This record gives sequence, structure tokens and C-alpha cells, in this order.
Amino acid sequence: MTSAWLPDLVLFNDYDGDWNRYLNAIYAYFEADFVLSKPTFRGVRLGLKRYPEYDGKSATFWHMTSTGDDENERTPDFRRCERIRWPKPIIENDQHLSLKMWAEPKGKNKRIHIWYEQKGYLVVLDDRGDYILPWTAFYVEREHERRKYNKRWERNRDNV
Repeated sequence: MTSAWLPDLVLFNDYDGDWNRYLNAIYAYFEADFVLSKPTFRGVRLGLKRYPEYDGKSATFWHMTSTGDDENERTPDFRRCERIRWPKPIIENDQHLSLKMWAEPKGKNKRIHIWYEQKGYLVVLDDRGDYILPWTAFYVEREHERRKYNKRWERNRDNV
């Protein structure tokens, strides 16, 4: 399966190891994809989880570029940062044969998972009914975690 629709990685080394330049660059990609444009998923508008904002950037951005359970103590994740250009095209190409998709209940909402197994990348959307929030997106490094997501897909693939 080809993924010509998937953009190149945005590498930290291409910014001479300058974190501020890199952060500005990855935010500019995120902003173009989710703030300035009006993306949709299957005809439903995508919003953003704005709060808690940090450094003028929405919680959605931080969830796509950092890791950690405590919102105030998240740590940059370079694998997530490098792939900041991937969530929107994966969402837009959700019908592509290389993608596995399923939904699971989460409180009164449901979480939609778009799993690009071949690339080890997962996009999670929070379906709020009238709108959908891109919740997070991340690279899955460990093989046992990849198996776990495949099992979740097997159990829930008819729930989208």
C-alpha cells in the first residue's frame, strides 16, 4: 500500500537543534491544518480542545506533540512532533485500505480510532455528536502495543 498522501516527517535536526524554531514550525503546520482551515470528518466539523492552553497553544496541539498524564507537566515527544503533519491527512483519508478504524465508548461520547498499522501511528477523535475533537495522535513504538491496538480493532471494528 502506498501512502503518497502522507507528508514527510518534520525533523528536529532540520532546525539545527533549535527547540524554539522547531516548536514554531510544528505549530505552524498544526495551525494550518486545524485552526486556519475548517476540517471535517465524514461531514462533521472538527473542533479543538482549547483548554488548558499553554503558551497560547491549544490542548489539542500539546496532546499531539507531547506525552504525560498531568496536563501541566507534559513532556515533548519527538516521534509525535515529527508526525504533526499526519493527523489531518489520516483523518481525511479514513477510507483508505491501509487504515483500520474503530470506535469505543468513552463516557457519554465515543472515541474514534484511526490506526495506520503499517506506519505505527494512531489518531484518536472524540465524537461529541454535533462536532468532533481531534483528541490525540501518536507513534506506537513497541510491538506489544501495536498488537494491543490490532486486538482492539478486531473487537470493535464494526462500531464506527
